[in-house]
Amino acid sequence: MKTIKTKRRAKIRLKLKKTIRGNSIMPRLSVFRSNKNIYAQIIDDAKGSTLVSASSNSKDFDKFENKISAALQVGKIIAKKASKKGISLVKFDRGGYLYHGRVKSLADGAREGGLKF
Repeated sequence: MKTIKTKRRAKIRLKLKKTIRGNSIMPRLSVFRSNKNIYAQIIDDAKGSTLVSASSNSKDFDKFENKISAALQVGKIIAKKASKKGISLVKFDRGGYLYHGRVKSLADGAREGGLKF
């Protein structure tokens, strides 16, 4: 049985999915957060492929002191990987989460790394 929070997030995600579509010119930066880790992907929805991904539980990720600093590092990592692929403009898809805390920190890290959205 779904909780009230997950129902609300699913409803918001459907609304966002209708409006935010990534393409080869401006792909979508999708965010998913679990209780322990945070994940980010840059997706081309026209082709249906993931161009770049980063997460806080990958092997190349350093240990972190708290989840917000981990999200900031993941944002910087995905921005660096995207710049290597020649991606500078993205559409930010917060995945139904509030733009607050870890999601905001990831977005700030991506902006510091050079992504524009």
